[in-house]
Amino acid sequence: MTARSVGARIRHTLAGSTLLIPLAVVPHAYGSAAAADAKPHTLTYRNPVSSGFADTFADPAVIRGQDGYWYAFGTTDPLRNGEGKMHSLPVAKSHNLVDWSYVGDALGPENAPEWADTKAEAAYWAPDISYHDGRYWLYFVVTQTNVTGERDDSAIGVATASSPAGPWTSQDEPVIEPRRGNGGKDDFLWTFDPAHVVGTDGRRYLYYGSYYGGIEVTRLSADGKQTAGKPTKVATDNRFEGGYVIRRDGWWYLFASSGDCCAGPTTGYSVFVGRSRSVRGPFTDREGVPLTASRTGGTIALTPNGNRWVGTGHNAVVKDLAGQDWIVYHAIDRSKPYLDEPYGINRRPMLIDRLDWVDGWPVVRGGKGASQTRQLAPVTGPPGSRTGGMPAPEARPRTWPGRLDGARSDEFDGEQPRPGWQWVRDPAGRVENGKYVWPTQDADLHKRNNTASVMLRDVPVGDFTVETKLGIDLGEETERNYQQAGLVAYVNDNRYLRLSHAAIWNTRQTEYGKEQPYAGDIAYGSTSVGPPAGTTWLRLRHTTASRSGEKRIQAFTSRDGRKWIAGGTWTLPADGRLRVGLVSMGGEGATAEFGYFRLYRH
Repeated sequence: MTARSVGARIRHTLAGSTLLIPLAVVPHAYGSAAAADAKPHTLTYRNPVSSGFADTFADPAVIRGQDGYWYAFGTTDPLRNGEGKMHSLPVAKSHNLVDWSYVGDALGPENAPEWADTKAEAAYWAPDISYHDGRYWLYFVVTQTNVTGERDDSAIGVATASSPAGPWTSQDEPVIEPRRGNGGKDDFLWTFDPAHVVGTDGRRYLYYGSYYGGIEVTRLSADGKQTAGKPTKVATDNRFEGGYVIRRDGWWYLFASSGDCCAGPTTGYSVFVGRSRSVRGPFTDREGVPLTASRTGGTIALTPNGNRWVGTGHNAVVKDLAGQDWIVYHAIDRSKPYLDEPYGINRRPMLIDRLDWVDGWPVVRGGKGASQTRQLAPVTGPPGSRTGGMPAPEARPRTWPGRLDGARSDEFDGEQPRPGWQWVRDPAGRVENGKYVWPTQDADLHKRNNTASVMLRDVPVGDFTVETKLGIDLGEETERNYQQAGLVAYVNDNRYLRLSHAAIWNTRQTEYGKEQPYAGDIAYGSTSVGPPAGTTWLRLRHTTASRSGEKRIQAFTSRDGRKWIAGGTWTLPADGRLRVGLVSMGGEGATAEFGYFRLYRH
């Protein structure tokens, strides 16, 4: 794997299982009245909310049952460190959305689908729970079937029950059968991540899919057990998975996760959103960019923010009894990223945070993202009880860069770069017509493959922002890997952050990656920011944590140099010499043109 990115086609294992999204699609999932026997709850909570019963509870799906309790379903994993037992779609129960207890497993030997290849150790991922026509519907992924007689296929099944606690009865045929890819034997599209909705036409629909194949939606039969028509692609492959859909104010909102789901301390998993007037799409982001575009879009709802939580993704949405929306998702504590041992099963507990709506778009805690401190709890008590209540959304983070530091900037307006540049490995590129022109090198900066040249400058004491204007023609639609160019915040070859416009299979993305040593090896992961263009502006904004001195560096992108999209925040240790600069690498075939390199002091 080169400086490759989130969309690289890597087969998922239980050590890195894909994340999935449940969809509560009926009023009961958004309950409007408290159950008569609902219990009072604490006014505050602290993430992760699954800590009382599980160390890991990935891909959470949540619904409010007809009995007034809330139920959460997770993907197949052990629940605790050292347990060693796989729980097949574990189920938890809560009276208040923040205090949870383990109920049992939805599937077991007695009710597993007959078409699941248990001899090949099939697992069940990405549950989606909904209530429809007086029954609960549990859609889920089967990672290995006996339908095709080949390896690495996957399909979607369904089970029904009269109670979220079960018992569940599995259907004897897949709802979505394994789908073949373009290759030969054992090549199958990733048929993952089901999400069930009922349209305004009263018909049932199912979203499904992942990086290899993209996200599709298809109409279901009235009984919800088979398809009834051709699917429509709603999000491009090699970028999105884990679709989750809700309807609000006449719009359908598609939440979809993107990034490395399972890269331990460098997991960049994030939640992006598009919206459409139709349940079949097309879904576009705030910028008007379709989620099916090669230079793909997606409005950021949740992304790593520089605190303990990374890999914030694979969400569900629930509404408390006061009408406040909440996002339920999993994340990774970067100080405890694995269950049992490094590079094994990623430890992904369940979190919950307030979901605000700003100008018609969802954002977590007004833009602050995942919480690690104590928060006001959802309102879930009986009518008239004293419960949490919500403060107003926080202000959006500032995006202006600061005061230009001319001594550390370069307009590339001379015959050579200005003094102060330093090179790691051989110098490359040239100043030409007021730009720094740098063909992408057939070289890389990824784990132990450190052959690319890096162009760097020293940084000042205190906080600052670096910015560049990047023109690069990476084409569109065609498969092209993995040319890229952009900014770098560099400590050494194995500890750096990189924000680049990158070609990733058929997509073009702004990838924000992090590499660091971890547990005797090197970890790398990435997330994305805004959609790129032929010319894309990139920023890295450095601030210092007040107590630890840790460096927090947030990414921003723009397609016009004026309107900026705030992305995720990665961190670097307080010690170590930090330099910032430019890279152009990942394979020959493209040319980066940097219009300037500017450093602004805060």
